[in-house]
Amino acid sequence: MSTRRGWDLLWRMNKRSCALTLLMCTGVLYLSYSFNSCLVSNLNRAIRQQKSRGFLSFSGTSPKATLVEPEEKRRIRQEKQTIVRVVPLTWTGLAVGNESNGEPLDGAPKYRFLRQQGLRPSRKLPDALIIGVKKGGTRALLEFIRLHPDVRAAGSEVHFFDRFYNKGFTWYRHHMPPTLEGQVTMEKTPSYFVTREVPQRVRQMNPNTKLLVVVRDPVTRAISDYTQAASKKAGMRKFEDLAFLNGSGGLVDTSWGPVKIGVYARHLERWLRCFPLNQLLFVSGERLIVDPAAEMARVQDFLGLKRVVTEKHFYFNSTKGFPCLMKSEGRSSPHCLGKTKGRNHPHIDPAAIERLREFYRPFNARFYQLTGINFGWP
Repeated sequence: MSTRRGWDLLWRMNKRSCALTLLMCTGVLYLSYSFNSCLVSNLNRAIRQQKSRGFLSFSGTSPKATLVEPEEKRRIRQEKQTIVRVVPLTWTGLAVGNESNGEPLDGAPKYRFLRQQGLRPSRKLPDALIIGVKKGGTRALLEFIRLHPDVRAAGSEVHFFDRFYNKGFTWYRHHMPPTLEGQVTMEKTPSYFVTREVPQRVRQMNPNTKLLVVVRDPVTRAISDYTQAASKKAGMRKFEDLAFLNGSGGLVDTSWGPVKIGVYARHLERWLRCFPLNQLLFVSGERLIVDPAAEMARVQDFLGLKRVVTEKHFYFNSTKGFPCLMKSEGRSSPHCLGKTKGRNHPHIDPAAIERLREFYRPFNARFYQLTGINFGWP
């Protein structure tokens, strides 16, 4: 009986002890909460008083308090969130006075942004050149390849190797766009392909330069060349009178520019004395029109680039008869290459066209042999 009373007494004592402990814990928690609430309340009151006097503000996302001028108090209070400026990396600024050569400004937002990220664009001599041929599709090729983010190209024909070589490589480098490490620098001047001194000069710059040549049926190319010249010169003589000696009944005038350019094999032989064949890529001007994505795949592979420019970048304009771009380096809206592209050719005597084809046929065969490609020209 006494043992049972002892257990009851011990149980009542434990209950009282637990209740007392629980009461003490509750009190401690209440005191802690009251103290912290008071501290936070006082701190908030102090901050509001300082801000109302224009001395203290929290700017952006930084936890660090900074002093600001009283007159800026209103502006800072209105800033509810951090403003992030998005700089499009495909934007190209043109230097004032340099619109003709399309040189990007080093101070343009894109380049300032890149420098802020620790990336410093610099001008360098070209890694690749589009060397020809005139009226073969060189402008189209340049515009198409400039869609690639890893390609930067001079905006206009620099003519360094055929006209301004005496100005030196420093001058030439200045005409190149700023590029980042790993980007390909390019330049297009179609007259390089037919100028005798150019192959050796390019080799002196860099024997590893990659060379792109856009070629098309030489007869069609000659007519296109003539059409362009006639659009700029009123009263120009007929094509047949210029393409043949003593009028349309004579021999082919091989000294006339539009005819001379189309003898591709002779020009190529000069280049092959300075560069191996694997450093030249021959782009079909005809295929660039009917299937630009396939031809651009070859170009990107040749330049060692990922295939970024694909079918999604093109649409065919049936009025002009040329592929157009869904977007470009400087424009996000669809557009074609310009009014000068896709001109209607004048009527040429079919007999004159056939005689020109006979003239070019052996030169075309030699060109196919040198390149290893049969372009299938008539």
